[in-house]
Amino acid sequence: MTSPRESTNPSNARKQGGAGAFDEGLIREAIGRTARVEVDDSGLSRVLAGRADAEGLIEVAYCEVDSPLGRLLVAATDRGLVRVGWANDDHDLILGELAASIGPRVVEAPARFDPLRTELDEYFAGSRRSFEQPLDWRLSGGFTREVLHRTAEIPFGETRTYAEIATAAGSPRAYRAAGSALGANPIPIVVPCHRVLRTNGGLGGYGGGIEAKRALLRIERAELT
Repeated sequence: MTSPRESTNPSNARKQGGAGAFDEGLIREAIGRTARVEVDDSGLSRVLAGRADAEGLIEVAYCEVDSPLGRLLVAATDRGLVRVGWANDDHDLILGELAASIGPRVVEAPARFDPLRTELDEYFAGSRRSFEQPLDWRLSGGFTREVLHRTAEIPFGETRTYAEIATAAGSPRAYRAAGSALGANPIPIVVPCHRVLRTNGGLGGYGGGIEAKRALLRIERAELT
């Protein structure tokens, strides 16, 4: 008989055929079971969250951040930033995925994200060209992780094609798989999958929507067709 913990394991919750895809029903069950704590920015709640963070009791910290592209969800572990969710994503579902794949102690801790919030503000204002936050890559593996590593190396204001990224990742013919890997990017904006275009210069797809991709490239003044 499967235990409650086993039923929310990513290997059980993951759908076949999609890297990073989860069974929504199982994840929503995980949301109900996880020891997720929501705190605000003031008083005792903030003190308790800070103490829990300092003592290493938080497995995943998160908060929501305002941006020109809407209210983003950001989440981090002790290794670094692990997830960025778009405004139109189901944030509760994402938190359930994190609880299932990393650990159930998912705590809203806005203070931890002050440096990232500053960097995002500077980026959207056009005064920052790179992010300095450490990253936790555990939600990606294999070819997907290699594609994202190569994507993270694309300089501000430059673009690459899907074929070029596939080649850099070691599989020149796997440009379609590279596109799928980029579509599964758990840390968009910071890992700049928006800088990858079609060979003909077309925008291609984007998890946050084509207009978001276009807006990010405009911030970076990249050449668009």
